[in-house]
Amino acid sequence: MTTNDKKYTVARTTYCKRLIPGFMIVKVKGGASMTEETSRGDIESTKEKEWTAADFSQLPEHAQLEKNWTWFQNQKIGVLLHWGLYAQAGIVESWELSDADRWARQPKAWRPNMTQLKQDYWGLAQQFAPTHYDPAAWAAVFKNAGIRYAIFTTKHHDGFNMYHTQYSDYHADADLFGAFAQAMTQAGIGVGAYYSKADWHHPDYWRPDGTPKNRGIDFDRHQDPERWQRYVTFVHHQLTELAANYGPLRMLWLDAGWVGDAREPLALDQIIPALWQKQPQMLAVDRTMGGRFEQYVTPERQVPDIQNRPVLPWESNIPLANNWGYTPGDTYKSIGEIIRTILQVVTLGGNIVLGVGPKPDGTLPAPASRLLHQLGGWLALNGQGIYNTRPVAAAAIAAARRQGYAITQDDRAYYLFPLASVPPQTLDLHALHLPDTQPIVTRLGWQGQPFPVKAQHVVRLPGSLRQSLHPGLRIAKV
Repeated sequence: MTTNDKKYTVARTTYCKRLIPGFMIVKVKGGASMTEETSRGDIESTKEKEWTAADFSQLPEHAQLEKNWTWFQNQKIGVLLHWGLYAQAGIVESWELSDADRWARQPKAWRPNMTQLKQDYWGLAQQFAPTHYDPAAWAAVFKNAGIRYAIFTTKHHDGFNMYHTQYSDYHADADLFGAFAQAMTQAGIGVGAYYSKADWHHPDYWRPDGTPKNRGIDFDRHQDPERWQRYVTFVHHQLTELAANYGPLRMLWLDAGWVGDAREPLALDQIIPALWQKQPQMLAVDRTMGGRFEQYVTPERQVPDIQNRPVLPWESNIPLANNWGYTPGDTYKSIGEIIRTILQVVTLGGNIVLGVGPKPDGTLPAPASRLLHQLGGWLALNGQGIYNTRPVAAAAIAAARRQGYAITQDDRAYYLFPLASVPPQTLDLHALHLPDTQPIVTRLGWQGQPFPVKAQHVVRLPGSLRQSLHPGLRIAKV
């Protein structure tokens, strides 16, 4: 099975709960990575302008962008919090509101008809009361997990604002993003702001007239340019609030890939450069749009193919469970799956952001907390081979894979991680074709002696090592 997009392969196969015939067919290469469903309709693949690093080199923000890219590529692991009224409902984010997105209401809709569904969903704002929200506790969990940056959903497509905005009365009682940003910054975790460019609650995007809607605007902007301009101004005001009021932001993560210059232009060239005056370290991520304001690429629920990696810095975003937001009884991935997918992403030079859906009371789901705790234990031993690393040449990646390993490097060493749950018994250094190495192989996170290397440059790994979960190996550079 193959995708229409040749760049990416879905992380692994699974039973599809919401399969819609003909929606998406996936191809799996190499196995041993994270589960992803094939039936979701929320994965946008629009690319209006495909840019390379050379295109950015001509822009006035290029020097700062190079610094921002370096910071980003050193971090490797982030977390993405989808949290809003959909947690109160326990449904797949806010997608059920879109009449055209029938996939989100399968196998059973939240309400029996769309009129009642929308009425009840908009009314959730009166019930949403996250009385146990403790962002400092979240920050402690993320810090211990080895998370380097955290992206918070300030507003999903439903238009419910998780921060205090002057431009809408449809928001949480407390400034939830403000408390989050402060806690993360104090913990030394980079802060990102997710913001949906669509707003299904705003009357200049969707009229509250009871007519069926798709995910885009419900009018012809050419016939009513004043209405569209009001919405553009509203978005600009909100983006200005986020950049002005919440301390240093590392990324502005713009979602809703159907909102772009071809169909719903937001004049980002008039607002984002102004935001950079306040936030020069902020990466603009106009997801799936390409061009000047997609400064890094975000393959969703996917690991790129080795030969077709994005030319720009990139970040695979994959939820710990099946859904981004909290749904009761959701299926979570295993720690082995998570680590294997991290290895597959990092060996190709990417970052990974792990999706977590907080509960409506403001706590993190217990399965997510457990997985993050386990991840932190693994990174405490093996993080040297993950953070601040860069990819090796494609031929060396392929050579390592043939032996069952993922490989990374920094200025001092190469790092290899077995991809299988049971590591190989040997490592053939010569077959890796790494000319600048010393025959000194040690285990990450341990102070023991180097493993003996035979004359043929083959290392036999001890049985105790093969009982560990994806143990990292370090090969010194000359």
